Amino acid sequence: MSNTEQALQERIKELTCLYEVSSIMVNANAELIEDTLKAIAFSVKKAFQFSNQTEVTIITNTHKISTKKKLDDTITIESEIKLFNEVKGKVSAHLSALNFKAKDFLIEEQLLLDNVALKLGSLLERFEIQKNETSLKRQMEHADRLGILGEITAGIAHELNTPLANILGFAELLKSDLDANSKSLEDVDKIIKNAIFSREVVKKLMFFACEMPQEMKEVNLVPNIKNAINLLDATFKKEQVKYLVKVEDEELWLRADPIQLTQIIFNLLINAIYFSPEGGLVTIEAESTPKEIILKISDEGKGFTTEDLEKVFQPFFTTKPHGDGSGLGLSVVHGIVASHKGKIIAKNNPNKGAMFIITLPKE
Repeated sequence: MSNTEQALQERIKELTCLYEVSSIMVNANAELIEDTLKAIAFSVKKAFQFSNQTEVTIITNTHKISTKKKLDDTITIESEIKLFNEVKGKVSAHLSALNFKAKDFLIEEQLLLDNVALKLGSLLERFEIQKNETSLKRQMEHADRLGILGEITAGIAHELNTPLANILGFAELLKSDLDANSKSLEDVDKIIKNAIFSREVVKKLMFFACEMPQEMKEVNLVPNIKNAINLLDATFKKEQVKYLVKVEDEELWLRADPIQLTQIIFNLLINAIYFSPEGGLVTIEAESTPKEIILKISDEGKGFTTEDLEKVFQPFFTTKPHGDGSGLGLSVVHGIVASHKGKIIAKNNPNKGAMFIITLPKE
């Protein structure tokens, strides 16, 4: 076979490979990324001059695919895979160093790898954009649901507030009219006690709906963290849970309601202690950026399911056993953070447990 015919055959193989790779990518989806990368690797392998002896490897941030499980001493050509102009992997071709030399790779084969790497970068960029769009859509849907819940909750809270105030007022009037030894006094005390409890529930609902009045002032977050920990020190010891404070600065100033700021920390710490195993560690971190204060509270508990993460800030939703919680603690925290024009995110730790990240503007 003449050199011209051989070169033509190699060129046909390369063009066929690029066509196959393009066809594979057109039908690809993010859920089957591993199968897609395998198909591309084997397609590229077939395009090389010594296809039976050539092995192809594709490496990305999340996958490592090779046409052969173990590669011994090899000579290699490779091309970088870039996502949004950053190197995020590579595609490489290998020949055995015992039987081949670097010159056995054709110039066209390097160009083929460059083309495939470019196409892989475009594919992975597409997947990344789709992933971000899906995530943003979920966040917006979640925010919309919470917004609607907030409006409904505010309406319910206002409707309940007046009759509860009347029940409490008339019960206290009735109590003053009753004889000190009257048996009915105990019943009236129960009415008053339950009315006060219900009023506290309404108050929490109003926090969630951002309907509570605020006294905004310059506050140093660090003493608030220390005070909350001091208040809960006995609870930490009782539940045999440890804590670690990772705050490098002595002053982290922001404009906030001091009482509501303490409520945020207190509620999240109570939650972290509850879900921590014996001997578990609760970590409190705080840092400053030019415009924001970031507070992170994490535990080593069981973490969240996907369903939990979607509902965690909704009023009356709780993963605690019946009777252990009202399901209003985290919704109150969400309401306070929202009223301070901040953000709160619930997520799972990479190793174990849950983490809450609160971002509050300094002004």
